Amino acid sequence: MHGDLPGSPTTWQAIRDVMMRRIRTRAYTPGSLIPNEAELAAEFGCARATVNRALQDLAASGFLDRRRKAGTRVMEAPRRKATLDIPLIRNEVEARGQDYEYRPLLREIAPPPGPVAARLHLSGGETMLHVQSLHLADGAPHMFEDRWIVVDTVPAITGADLTRLSPNEWLVRESPYTHGTMEFQAVAAGAAAGPLACAPTAPVLSILRITWMHEAAITHVQEYFTPAFRLGLEL
Repeated sequence: MHGDLPGSPTTWQAIRDVMMRRIRTRAYTPGSLIPNEAELAAEFGCARATVNRALQDLAASGFLDRRRKAGTRVMEAPRRKATLDIPLIRNEVEARGQDYEYRPLLREIAPPPGPVAARLHLSGGETMLHVQSLHLADGAPHMFEDRWIVVDTVPAITGADLTRLSPNEWLVRESPYTHGTMEFQAVAAGAAAGPLACAPTAPVLSILRITWMHEAAITHVQEYFTPAFRLGLEL
């Protein structure tokens, strides 16, 4: 019996917090087996289902490894699951205390380039909306965006006014997604040099993001940030 029970922690959230504290203080050491559900339920004075819910949450957060017939172990190195949270560029800029501006540069219906079609698992004959735009902070270039949108998945995009509202904002608000991927890479500015007002050889951060609605691809967007841009992530 541990002496760390605050009153009667009979909710799964309270039990999770106690278990998390034991993991962090090494009462349960990395790699070790923790007591089974029946033992924990007896200790906490609650139903096994309540303990199960708490352990499921800790496993989903990457702190426990649960296996049938093998028990539940504390992870040697906790694995935190990353989630895809698509930011609004406007909010990112304004959060820095800067004035945001959006400039549409290109809008056309065109067949996707081979690499885009391949990444979206398309045949290449689909109707796609190709847009390019520039996002500015205090009047200076902040991010150049090159985006392909699958019209069959998001037909309403063809009637959207993207002269004032960026594709980034329209899709975040109007097009729900089930999953996606993001890739980060340092590249030479290349074709993004003009909009970003930098040299073609200047190193910039590029973010490739692809989103899906189940099996249907929604968008393929490549974002290029100015050389001075710094990316911060919350862990």
